[in-house]
Amino acid sequence: MKRLFPFAAASNGKDAAGASGNSDISTAYLEDGGTIPNNPDLPVLIYHGVFKGRTEQIEETFQKNNWGNNWEWTIFPYHHFHSTSHEVLGVRHGQAKVMLGGPNGKIFTISEGDCIVLPAGTGHKRIEARDGFSVVGGYPGSQDYDTQTKADETLRENIQKVGIPATDPVFGSDGPLFTYWKK
Repeated sequence: MKRLFPFAAASNGKDAAGASGNSDISTAYLEDGGTIPNNPDLPVLIYHGVFKGRTEQIEETFQKNNWGNNWEWTIFPYHHFHSTSHEVLGVRHGQAKVMLGGPNGKIFTISEGDCIVLPAGTGHKRIEARDGFSVVGGYPGSQDYDTQTKADETLRENIQKVGIPATDPVFGSDGPLFTYWKK
């Protein structure tokens, strides 16, 4: 995992929802895990604490930035991925250990206020959770998504067809997603 310096959302120091602050961003490139394909071109983005103290604004922020088809729940306790869409997960409550990348992937701890942007194909699984862990999910352009547990050639082709979203789910058109996601 590559840890990066804090990112200021805009020149005025305001983020997409209007609250002041910076976000510390990490990236993780995940290799093909066989049954879990991950994404060969795009890294996972983790925005640490971007919603700290204002988790009630997660869904509103995602919708404002055209990442809809929202839901609030948890992360499945089994390895899965989406072949037809990228996904954003904003931690509304609690803390969890999640494995990204499939059975041979990496374990990350995510906490209230963090946000993870998963490129299409990225495996994810909840390992353990506490303190009422829940996330708000969303998809660029309010896309439908599929839930897959084992890759095949058709699913790998689907992943390659998913384009770069028009906006960053947290910071909009000028977000850091465009620094790291290019095809």
